[in-house]
Amino acid sequence: MNKSRRAFLETGVAAVAAAHAPRGFAAETKETFVDIIRPPDSVAAYVEGTGRIPLWKSADRWQEEDVEVTTQAKQHGAGETLSLSVASPRSPLQRLQLRWLGRLPEDTRFLGDHWERSYGDLEWRGFTADRVMPWYFLVATGQGTHGYGVKTGASAFCFWQADAEGISLWLDVRNGGSGVLLGDRRLEVAEVVAVRGHADSSPYRAACALCRALAAHLRLPEKPVYGSNNWYYLYGENMSEENVLRDVEQLAELSPLAVNAPYMVIDEGWGKARGGAGPWSEDNLRFPEVPGLPAQMKKRGVRPGIWVRPLVTVEPRARKWELAGYRKPQPLDLPFVIDPSLPEVLAYIQEGLRRVTGWGYELVKHDYSTFDMLGLWGMKMGEELTSAGWHFADRSKTSAEIVLQFYRALRQAVGDAILLGCNTVGHLGAGIFELQRTGDDTSGHDWSRTRKMGVNTLGFRLPQHRNFFLVDPDCVPVTKSVPLEMTRQWLDVVARSGAVLFISADPAEVTTEERAMLKTALSAAARIQPEAEPMDWMETTSPARWRLGGKAARFTWFEKEGVDLFPK
Repeated sequence: MNKSRRAFLETGVAAVAAAHAPRGFAAETKETFVDIIRPPDSVAAYVEGTGRIPLWKSADRWQEEDVEVTTQAKQHGAGETLSLSVASPRSPLQRLQLRWLGRLPEDTRFLGDHWERSYGDLEWRGFTADRVMPWYFLVATGQGTHGYGVKTGASAFCFWQADAEGISLWLDVRNGGSGVLLGDRRLEVAEVVAVRGHADSSPYRAACALCRALAAHLRLPEKPVYGSNNWYYLYGENMSEENVLRDVEQLAELSPLAVNAPYMVIDEGWGKARGGAGPWSEDNLRFPEVPGLPAQMKKRGVRPGIWVRPLVTVEPRARKWELAGYRKPQPLDLPFVIDPSLPEVLAYIQEGLRRVTGWGYELVKHDYSTFDMLGLWGMKMGEELTSAGWHFADRSKTSAEIVLQFYRALRQAVGDAILLGCNTVGHLGAGIFELQRTGDDTSGHDWSRTRKMGVNTLGFRLPQHRNFFLVDPDCVPVTKSVPLEMTRQWLDVVARSGAVLFISADPAEVTTEERAMLKTALSAAARIQPEAEPMDWMETTSPARWRLGGKAARFTWFEKEGVDLFPK
């Protein structure tokens, strides 16, 4: 971490510690819960061109120059939340930092979330003062596991930090990489939630309770979602009506159609332009059979699904909407990103999606939008989120508000179709999407990647399942490149965990043994399963001991040769 970034993260901590004595709880007691529903001990604002400005408290207001932050406790259900709002009529506001003081035991362990998908890197850790924990985090102590977070649908990108002297909440209210221009508008930024744990409740159950408390809205399908996706054996190449219908026939044969019809998702590779760029129309496809396939899928008892990348296009008339802020404008013959802050861009995207759902597709998997909007994958975003100095065309809204506006436009366009977000911000998509891809890609070539990305996200983000949306830990590829025993185990844990199961298997290569294995798993995935729990998630990044269906199960995720650092 360079000096300027470290200073950004540590300046607020040092200033507050010098001015205050901890009052989160008495040092001589064994209390381990820091009450963040009470007003914070300090608030600071970061203004473009000025830097950090400490705000001064008057009742429930914090002010300096034209920046005013209000903190107000509100009764919500069985508990309270702390509502945060800000006004900054003249100053281009970038960030807010709220700080609560209080010492936690030295052996405390912490678990945070991720900005969008996870990347095999979710884990319980001890004190790491500059660790960025997006959206929410858990604190495990001898007195129980406590949870802290902001409600879903916030108007800022929010992350937490915990150190030996207290807890900080950072609220990124920028527009792209520049300060937001709120004008006369008061921004309702976020609602803070705290859930006190008990010594007799497991950390996993505490995580589930926190996610339930954070969900502002919920949108779930009536039945479990499961099925097939052709990405991990085709990888976008040689798409044809013939191979899609072979997938459909296989899926119909292996699935309990009378219980719950599965989805066949046509993934990337069907559009005319590389990278899934639009527009999507009957006369503009590498794969012209796409409009007619839904009817054929439905005749076989399978629900049609399709992949799209809504923020990238090759349409000449959309060139004036190009989002060129963090990247150089693309040459005329290459796909380019369009700016979702513009109403005409959202209308253009909705036009394309209505065409796709009009063909009969009942599930839309939308991909790449976080990368397309902010220019970074989640594993690279850290506390910066995006590069500095650029902004969207409409600078009056925060990036989080623009993301929410984009997600709601998708929801409106697809109507009753299922929305599956991939490379999307789950904490903003909750209540808008039915399904969320919670981890980076698994692999049909390299088992180590599936173990790292798939097993990790299933274990650590399963508390979000049915509390935010249905969790999709990504596909179970069935290929000759992946050892059958590893495939069998990954298939089994996903199916019995209750999470979304999509298989990715070339019908021409599936063996009789694999067919029986898939049939058993798809039958389980079609039904709601009892709550699962990773039993060893505090000791490993790849949980191997699970409680499934009320019984203990153990998996072996590592081959005898260990991790392959140099896969093909």
